[in-house]
Amino acid sequence: MEIKGDKVILRDWKVSDFEYYRYWMSPEHEWHKFDGPYYPRTTKEEVEESIEKLSNQITNNNFEIPRRSLIVTSTNSDQLIGRVNCYWESKETKWLCIGIGIYDDSLWGTGLGADALKIWINYLFSAHEDIVRLDLRTWSGNIGMIKLAQKLGFKQEACFRKARIVDGKYYDSLVYGILREEWNKRVNDV
Repeated sequence: MEIKGDKVILRDWKVSDFEYYRYWMSPEHEWHKFDGPYYPRTTKEEVEESIEKLSNQITNNNFEIPRRSLIVTSTNSDQLIGRVNCYWESKETKWLCIGIGIYDDSLWGTGLGADALKIWINYLFSAHEDIVRLDLRTWSGNIGMIKLAQKLGFKQEACFRKARIVDGKYYDSLVYGILREEWNKRVNDV
């Protein structure tokens, strides 16, 4: 699967992505400071287990339908620069949570993340015709994600005060959401 946006392409994994994936999963990169830094980091063993599962998916062309994760590349290069994903908060109430990571901090603020998330949201609302809402979760120290959510029309729906600890300091946990009808209106108004 491949979905082209203005600045990025969302696509399935390829074996050639594994080298970059290993590189970006090592903890010295800036993106780790913002992507859930209150959770334990993925170990090298866990990265290799993920790669083994992905390799089997690629070999057997056994990707989930609809997709729960896709690679982000720029339209200028097929190299992995990030990833989008989703998971169910509640299948019963048709509620998905979404996420994005752009790994290379030199690309932050260039509109790549906004383009990637926009086409990911369009895909999810199209692929899951019955979902009612999407949300994304972040923390008050991740200003880039907060601005991205707001730029795409998400509304802050929850603030759990002093719920995250980063570098010994408390931060709020934030939830931003958008309803299908809000997204459709936004897309049609543009």
